[in-house]
Amino acid sequence: MKKSLLIALITASSTWAMAQVTFPVNGVNDKRPDLYAFTHATIVVNAETVLQNATLIVRDKKIEAIGPNVAIPKGAVVADLQGKYIYPALIDAYSAYGLPEVKATARNFRGNPQFLSNKKGAYNWNEAIVPEFSAERTFQVDEKKANELRKLGFGAVNVVNKDGIARGTSVFVNLAAGKENEVIVKDKSSSNYSFNKGTSTQDYPSSLMGCIALLRQTNYDARWYKTNEGKVEYNISLDELNKQQAIPQLFEVDNDLDLLRADKLGDEFGIQYIFKSAGDEYKRLDYVKATNGSLIVPVNFPKAFDVEDQYDALQISLAQLKNWELAPTNPGQLEKAGIKFAITAGDGQDFWDNIRKAIEYGLTEKQALKALTETPAELLRVSDKVGSLKTGMYANFIISSGNLFKKDNLILENWSQGQRLVINDASLADVRGVYELKIDGMQPVKLTASGNSPFAAEWSVQLDTVKGKVTSTRLNDMLTLSFSLKNLTQGAVSLSGYVANRQPAQLKGTAVLPNGNSVNWVADWKEAGKENGKKEAEKADQNLGKVTYPFVAFGWSEQPKAEKVLIKNATVWTNEKEGKLENTDVLIDGGKIIQVGKNLSAVGAKVVDGTGKHLTPGIIDEHSHIAITRGVNEGTQAVTSEVRIGDALNSEDINIYRQLAGGVTSSHLLHGSANPIGGQSQLIKLRWGKAPEELKFEGSDGFIKFALGENVKQANWGENQRYRFPQTRMGVEQVMTDAFQRAKEYQKLNEAAAKAKNGLSPRRDLELDALVEILNKKRFITCHSYVQSEINMLMHVADSMGFKVNTFTHILEGYKVADKMKAHGAAGSTFSDWWAYKMEVKDAIPYNGAIMHNVGLLTAFNSDDAEMARRLNQEAAKAVKYGNVSEEEALMFVTLNPAKMLHVDNEVGSVKVGKDADLVLWSNHPLSIYAKAEKTFVDGIAYFDIEKDKQMQQEVKTERARLIQKMIEAKSKGAKTQKPSSEIAFDYHCDSDYHFGGNEGDAEYNFQYRLDHSENQH
Repeated sequence: MKKSLLIALITASSTWAMAQVTFPVNGVNDKRPDLYAFTHATIVVNAETVLQNATLIVRDKKIEAIGPNVAIPKGAVVADLQGKYIYPALIDAYSAYGLPEVKATARNFRGNPQFLSNKKGAYNWNEAIVPEFSAERTFQVDEKKANELRKLGFGAVNVVNKDGIARGTSVFVNLAAGKENEVIVKDKSSSNYSFNKGTSTQDYPSSLMGCIALLRQTNYDARWYKTNEGKVEYNISLDELNKQQAIPQLFEVDNDLDLLRADKLGDEFGIQYIFKSAGDEYKRLDYVKATNGSLIVPVNFPKAFDVEDQYDALQISLAQLKNWELAPTNPGQLEKAGIKFAITAGDGQDFWDNIRKAIEYGLTEKQALKALTETPAELLRVSDKVGSLKTGMYANFIISSGNLFKKDNLILENWSQGQRLVINDASLADVRGVYELKIDGMQPVKLTASGNSPFAAEWSVQLDTVKGKVTSTRLNDMLTLSFSLKNLTQGAVSLSGYVANRQPAQLKGTAVLPNGNSVNWVADWKEAGKENGKKEAEKADQNLGKVTYPFVAFGWSEQPKAEKVLIKNATVWTNEKEGKLENTDVLIDGGKIIQVGKNLSAVGAKVVDGTGKHLTPGIIDEHSHIAITRGVNEGTQAVTSEVRIGDALNSEDINIYRQLAGGVTSSHLLHGSANPIGGQSQLIKLRWGKAPEELKFEGSDGFIKFALGENVKQANWGENQRYRFPQTRMGVEQVMTDAFQRAKEYQKLNEAAAKAKNGLSPRRDLELDALVEILNKKRFITCHSYVQSEINMLMHVADSMGFKVNTFTHILEGYKVADKMKAHGAAGSTFSDWWAYKMEVKDAIPYNGAIMHNVGLLTAFNSDDAEMARRLNQEAAKAVKYGNVSEEEALMFVTLNPAKMLHVDNEVGSVKVGKDADLVLWSNHPLSIYAKAEKTFVDGIAYFDIEKDKQMQQEVKTERARLIQKMIEAKSKGAKTQKPSSEIAFDYHCDSDYHFGGNEGDAEYNFQYRLDHSENQH
């Protein structure tokens, strides 16, 4: 390389000052012309275009010319880059560079609640909604961090505030030194969102569904504000949110399912988000592609777990093991799927190692470059300024020793906005190799310099078979080495010297011996080291496990499909007027029950021998909390009817599979009992392996959870929780009355506005929308209840306000008020024999269900418990023991009766032609403790099969063993490892998790937890 690159550029770039148009200079303004010519380089213009032996001209921050036959302007500083490459500098579309660190707020859940924002000014009522935040106003140049990013090859970043739900706007900046006004490329480059409330100390929201509800309401509020601007309140936050709708909308998600949730929310408002993802999209690739969203993908692949201790290995779930193996395939799979994505450096650790690993696992080099340059520029609408090398664009480029993605490549220089940073000085002599080291008066030894860089980070010495490590430092061609060898010296030898010759390399200088004497030394190059040879790189292991649906133990490698199935000669419990039919056949096809009768036949049907077995409708759990993620309660306000369990479904919950094994086919997922009017519930079918939206029971009526009693008045919340109204059972009545009074007034306001057509539209209130639906018989109440006085109270409120209570759940004093419930038209879904677990349950009796049934109430048994739901058939049997309910009627307590309560009895709950094929084949009498569910069908699909389950158990053990061995091998080869840590999942109950904060780790008390070792607990 010519001296022009080494001397002229160093001189020019170390003294030049960037243009400071509006800032005065105290002294002499030394502003020299910034004109550079880079010649004879291989220039990668973009992922599609490569120029050989080309020239790049840079003048005043910008590219002036580029091409193979470009004339060099007079006065240009010339750098000959023969054999070197020029690439566009990389772009990170999601960085916190230049912003203050977001420090987690220690929320004192046992302290006093905070209902409203503490932020002063005309801002949004909730601290987690901060669209007014502007990164351009907060951003500060940080040369140290900028240089860290530039050493990785980045020349520009999108600076994002990573705090809050609506996070405000980001700013796009170059990573050059100078004042903030000099490096900002684009203000308001994106509007940013998440499902994490961040540092907000406000109680609401305390759950994932609350975060989603808040963002949904905020979007409606912004539209209302825009329509009525100047006619209503002045709100800085809503005004700013409206102004941001025309710029890229960027949503950070924590996992693949959150991505689908965010996309669904965006679809509701016609917003197409760009998703900053978690890097696990391969788990639901087809669903991710269907969002039509572009991604910003991290490459911080998980480290192998240190699992040499078998007990440590037990702490890790199969999902964690599989993710370690498959995460590096994510970028390549996105490319093959045709999904547009950029790559973000994240924390920058092992960035290039992980990029190269992604390439080994299927990502092409062309796509890798595109994802690091052109795509982020396109997503942020700055592709006219950065992302490729074209005339008029910023001089953001990197000079490398070779192909950017090869392991032995070195990034030599990074130019951002025409400003140079030397990363690896190309003029340094490459001293890697094997030498003969001769120190005066001592026996010659073998000296080896190795590593991927000419800086020769690793040195070693050897005499005979004895080896020793060498401590080294290097400054340009000056170096110091220090070592000791037991068979050579009785202490450390210190060498100081320089590179005396380059080809062949020779090092020489002065040595200080252990006795303090100084002598001369010389090291003569003998041969190349192993690292300098053409060692073939290890190929990525192609023996990879399969993605399963869901991505946990007992997931399907291929989704099961509905088949034509003929179940022969079973005892069929129809729950219809035909009653129990012996030696009967049932034909299912297309997800429906086609025929019920004797001696049936069907061409092409799979025949299942039901001899000695019992076939029943699938069990329906009227009160469940499975398959919900990150909070079952939004108990931060007395009325939270705006939140929706359907927003927070967890399709990966192993309880879905476990309950299928207990014959459950549908579950009614309820909000908890932390407030009088809770959130909207969600009826699901247990379609194991389907995505969250596909679990939902199509066309079913909407329900909502109400609650009464100790939980609602916060009797068991701790002494500091004495601020949220209500604090008494009397207050609960007032909350109910007030809420419905407000709903009636809200409905009248909307009706009046629709007639007036005066241009002033009422604000849409999602909380009141749900209550209006109740008044209009479009949404139905399931109420958590215990004490007869409160049951009577709510029925009185309902009668006076013009609505009905559909179902009283728990209802352990239902036997006291069954006649009044019947007159009101309410049903009762109760426990079989729970009692005395808190004061308001002291009057519970095991005859409750039978008494309500005998009075003529529609009666069911529910679980409210993930474990109990696996044996609801046995709970139903208790109605026979306590109260002499007939066996067929007792089975209806967990099948047809809950179907009627949930208004889906026209589709499920009995074995009838035309109904959904939600069926269970039992090995024994279905009310027997010895009965096992051998096959559980949902929509005619056998989502559980006891024989298939045995096979899957062995497959899980085999797969775990393979992955554990693979991790052990990876560690033995030097792979970085992490300490095993268990994934904690939550089995929710009504009173679980009052205070949450949006992340499961924030849950402080009042929850049950389990280690999600599904494969170990099955």
